[in-house]
Amino acid sequence: MTNASHANPTAALEADETAQKRAQADQFSFDVNAPGLIEVTNESHENPADHQYVVTLDDVTDNVMACTCPHHVHRSAFCKHMAAVETATDDGTLTAFPSDDDKTDEDDAEPEECDCDGLNGFPCWPCVRAHRKELPN
Repeated sequence: MTNASHANPTAALEADETAQKRAQADQFSFDVNAPGLIEVTNESHENPADHQYVVTLDDVTDNVMACTCPHHVHRSAFCKHMAAVETATDDGTLTAFPSDDDKTDEDDAEPEECDCDGLNGFPCWPCVRAHRKELPN
């Protein structure tokens, strides 16, 4: 569940429902900056870059913990950014804690600074460090 106010459960539920409705009305994009730190951009605004906030998730429970938006910071309220992240992680759209198994084909591509071709079969350091190739014995 969310971390909305525990003093008045009815008010907390209403705040959560309002945040959920607002999250559904807006278009958001997500970027996982680090495990459990999701940059949320409200793409519905004319200048989306002015509406970017970071939502923090608990690494044990995966529950949303905080947001850097003014609504959450000044009111300690469950906000639409938190609701959007919660929905995206619950339905599998967003992986907030990527594992090594989540590597993409892009991760396997040779880096731009790869010099393997000019080393007569010996791997370059960027490929060795990225575990794409191993040093020969």
